[in-house]
Amino acid sequence: MSLRHALIGLLVDRPASGYDLLKLFDTSLAHVWPATQSQVYGELNRLAEAGLVDVSAEGPRRRKEYRVTEEGLKELREWLAAPTPEQPRRSELLLKVFFFGLASDDQARAVLAEREQLAGTYHEQLAELRAELEQDEGPLTTDGRIALEYGLRWAEMERDWARWAAEQLG
Repeated sequence: MSLRHALIGLLVDRPASGYDLLKLFDTSLAHVWPATQSQVYGELNRLAEAGLVDVSAEGPRRRKEYRVTEEGLKELREWLAAPTPEQPRRSELLLKVFFFGLASDDQARAVLAEREQLAGTYHEQLAELRAELEQDEGPLTTDGRIALEYGLRWAEMERDWARWAAEQLG
């Protein structure tokens, strides 16, 4: 997934300003594809230059509202249908685990306990988000629930794995 496609997708339902998109991003996509303010505004400019979005309104303080063009919608649909490339997997945690033999058991357990706690906290946050989404309707909400379920299951797996791995240390 790219920021480009995320922004186009968020603009499909209605035009929005960069500020509006950042707020929407933080309450929906931030858990699967975080983005900063400078990244969002920079990408919006690139999308406009490429003709994938256009400025539908301008307000005070140079506030621009963007909407998806037909070309942008076509690009989004092509991206959705294209095969998802395999991403390289890097995990600092698993790299540390690989070298646990060079650390004390207490150090290794501390690393795993921290991961168990972080994954548990993340799972709780996602569970709260799921409870909020249960009251909303619409295609983004339905699709968001599917993505959210992935996050919930991943966090649960990581929490349980960290607990199991600590037990393996003896």
